Amino acid sequence: MRGGRQTILGRRHPTQVVVLGFLAVIGVGTVLLRLPIASEPSADIGLREALFTSTSAATVTGLIVVDTSTAWTTFGQVVILALIQVGGFGLMAVSSVVAVVLARRIGLRHRMAAQAETGALRLGDLRSVVLGVVGWSLVVEGAAAVLLSGGFVVIHGEGLARGTWMGLFHSVSAFNNAGFALQSDSLERYVDDPWTTGIISVAIILGGLGFPVLMELRRQLGSPRWWSVHTKMTLTTTLSLFALGALAVLALEWTNPDTLGALGVGDKLTASWFQGVTPRTAGFNSLDYGALREGTLLVTVVLMFIGAASGSTGGGIKVTTFALLGFAIWAEVRGQREVEAFRRRLPGTAQRQALAVALIGVAAVVAGTLALVTLSGIDLTSGLFETTSAFSTVGLSTGVTDTLGGPSEVVLGVLMFAGRAGPVTLAAALVLRERDSRYRYPEERPLVG
Repeated sequence: MRGGRQTILGRRHPTQVVVLGFLAVIGVGTVLLRLPIASEPSADIGLREALFTSTSAATVTGLIVVDTSTAWTTFGQVVILALIQVGGFGLMAVSSVVAVVLARRIGLRHRMAAQAETGALRLGDLRSVVLGVVGWSLVVEGAAAVLLSGGFVVIHGEGLARGTWMGLFHSVSAFNNAGFALQSDSLERYVDDPWTTGIISVAIILGGLGFPVLMELRRQLGSPRWWSVHTKMTLTTTLSLFALGALAVLALEWTNPDTLGALGVGDKLTASWFQGVTPRTAGFNSLDYGALREGTLLVTVVLMFIGAASGSTGGGIKVTTFALLGFAIWAEVRGQREVEAFRRRLPGTAQRQALAVALIGVAAVVAGTLALVTLSGIDLTSGLFETTSAFSTVGLSTGVTDTLGGPSEVVLGVLMFAGRAGPVTLAAALVLRERDSRYRYPEERPLVG
């Protein structure tokens, strides 16, 4: 019986291992957060709140139904931080590191499962990628924690212990694009503090670039001509979206008295830059999203849906998916038979996979918005914003998350889980299912448009 069970588990598809792993992490987190020492007596934490918080932390989303700073004890906050770290590393990356250290080898199926989670570009590079995940994460998080701690203590007058804890918590949350904060207003009180928001922005960007890109930049930083198409596409699209997002917030909110209108020019530039970065699945906010104009919310929804890079700590359909579809449209407009980018042809299989991921993402957001609006009665804008934030594992909110009720929280929980595990496992499943057909049907062209 034991051998049969091990055989069955051993034959699981790598994407199933990823999904089951995340479910296990969420379950453990829920149990820990339900312990009496995890929450304040006045918070009245039940199973619903613990499950939602565990799901949000493990999927590095950041949506909350109870205040992280007041509802949870230090132990509870440590549990949340651990869930964020595991979710950011990727469960399979963490288990692969253990396998490397203990067994000095990784089985093929386990390597495929870890590849599905980390976004490794070549299976043979998996060991170095997984170890690189840990190395990069610890270096960036450690540096950000030291700098942020210094700012909280020196600039904002926090005590040494409190400032150090805040620096560590926010560095891990930022690099993993989680968006959890130890202040009730997220980072609104630091809207005019370029030190705090600047360091967090850098951590968000590095975490959102993706480990394959970071590895390649480390190896060939001074030789951009030798960068892969993936790295070129990721960097170009990411920088473009950062700039467009920041300019859009600056232009649309310049005169809004409830957001940028009351700030000086320098603070407006700082705040708009931060709000251009954070929708890329980070989830922090230095402006009140409930006070943003409709146009700004729409721009933010688009940025959230696109998300961060493949193999990163962020969510969304990924910038490479978005860029690949853009290159396909450009080729069609120009009448080109082949889709090209950076002097390379892009295979048709990648185009179909990008289209599948994008359309399934659209379907998830539309279905989630319909469910949320129907169940909770909130307006369409808030429903679309909340749904996109959950699916793209962003964590931004217009302030309605804790007012939605149980059924709507279930919808958001499913979207958060699907958004974290779904696109990764879907893309991996599509790749692993590729096969050549033994026959071809006659070609016939339908009308388009």
